[in-house]
Amino acid sequence: MSWNARRNALAALVAAALLLTGCAGAAAEPTASAGQTRQITDVEGTVVEVPVDPQRVVTLSEPTLDAALALGIEPIGTVSGRGQSTVPNYLADLAGDIPILGGVAQPNYEAIGAVDPDLILVDGTSINNNPPVIEALRHIAPVVYTGYAGGPWRDNFLLVADALNLADEGAQVVADYEAHVADAAAALTGYADDTFSIVRWQGTSASVILKELPPGQALVDLGLQRPADQDRTGRGHSEPVSLENLETIDADHIFFGTLGGSSVDNRAAGGSAGIEDAAAALAEAETVPGFTDLQAYRDDAIILVDGSAWTSTGGPLLMNRIIDDVVAALS
Repeated sequence: MSWNARRNALAALVAAALLLTGCAGAAAEPTASAGQTRQITDVEGTVVEVPVDPQRVVTLSEPTLDAALALGIEPIGTVSGRGQSTVPNYLADLAGDIPILGGVAQPNYEAIGAVDPDLILVDGTSINNNPPVIEALRHIAPVVYTGYAGGPWRDNFLLVADALNLADEGAQVVADYEAHVADAAAALTGYADDTFSIVRWQGTSASVILKELPPGQALVDLGLQRPADQDRTGRGHSEPVSLENLETIDADHIFFGTLGGSSVDNRAAGGSAGIEDAAAALAEAETVPGFTDLQAYRDDAIILVDGSAWTSTGGPLLMNRIIDDVVAALS
């Protein structure tokens, strides 16, 4: 085990100990016993006893927050979006008033306990299958692990729906998305031979979003092609590109965004993700040797996007947003 892994495990165990000794007050014990419960099986095969009608849900990732909101459930607490100090930018209108209980990679156990949840939803984009962290959270409330980083968003979403006892409603949300995709694809038939790159730009370097992340899955759903170097799955996050290989981000069209600003050590710094931030990142990219030689740049085919939606992760609200963005950009 690496030092970082040992440090994270130790921090989680310390947090659990604090909760058990009373730092979180009444939240030190699971609260689901107040009402009727049912059993579900999470993505890891763990059987979890959850409330039949959860009332105090905490979501610890973008996909679980997105999924809950798509099902009409407003969590009592969540974590900041990746690279941001607030909820994900694309969910700000729906979730801007939800209390922040730490960062996506570093939940605040005491804050989570203090809000007294009856259900906690996590996934591999946040907890990343860290047993000590999950164990610490299970001392607060039932924990459902809903999906892996880079896993199919539909599976993650439907497991959230099951945990919330809203399986039928979840199936309808997915069906509505499929209908949305079909309508959008019919409007984009003129782009069958074009290629589309998805780039996240930070400072003087690029990363590419591959096919396993939600934006990549959206392009697959729409039948849009990727450049040869991006026509593959990755490891569940954006993949850095060296300046020597900058030409590999080129395509007939580039969806171009940025995401960052805050960090685990400095969450108050504020993230940057919106269209204006993408425009500022493009101005930085133009100073990097080789960027203005890209065919997409010369053809004025760089499409600025909100990085919180396009270069991170989420659920059906994000997927529908991306589909709308593609249609708006190409219609």
